[in-house]
Parts: sequence; structure tokens; C-alpha cells
Amino acid sequence: MKHNFKRKSLGRKRGPRIALLRGLATSAILYENINTTLAKAKTVKPLVERLITLGRDKSLTSRRRLLAVLLSESAVNKVLEELGPRYAKRNGGYTRIIKLGQRKGDGAEIAQLQLIKD
Repeated sequence: MKHNFKRKSLGRKRGPRIALLRGLATSAILYENINTTLAKAKTVKPLVERLITLGRDKSLTSRRRLLAVLLSESAVNKVLEELGPRYAKRNGGYTRIIKLGQRKGDGAEIAQLQLIKD
């Protein structure tokens, strides 16, 4: 029995799960909406929100912390130069999850993770 295990494993071990979440977070920031399963969307949402909050101040420390998570320099630049100022007056809640139905192949619940246009 796993006590105090608060995050979803998504059927993966630690390394592949972290790589998956980093890729999803990078795509969500670059394209501002992604279609994925509901479980993955719910898991990556807090990470994306944390990264946007981190990008609200343009400091070298925040740039380095973003580079540690995001996979591309262009995603880091977008967070610091575009998304940070866009959500400067907003106290969290930068993303929304919209349910799209079930996938035909395996019946998995599909959802769209969007950045809110503010």
C-alpha cells in the first residue's frame, strides 16, 4: 500500500513521467492549447500554472528555473516576454480544462488544456 502518494503515476515510472510532463508543459506553453487525456491534463495543469507564475518576473533566476523544466528556449522566452506580462494582474487560474469526449480507439476521456486569453 502506498501511503501519502499524492500524484498520479500515469502508468509510468518516475523518469518517463517527468519527461512526459515536461513535454506536455512545453507544448501547452508554445501552442496555448493541447489535446490529451483527462488524467494527463489534470496532472500537467499545476505545473503549467507554476511556470507561468514563475515567469511573471523577468529575472535571471526565473529564466534558469524555467530552463530546468521546459525543453526549448523559445518556450522560456514566450513565458517571460508574452505570458508573464499577460497574466501580471491575475492571481492564478491561467489554464482551463475542457472535456472533449472519448477517444475512439480505447475510450479514454480526451480533454483540451487551454491558456485563458486575458
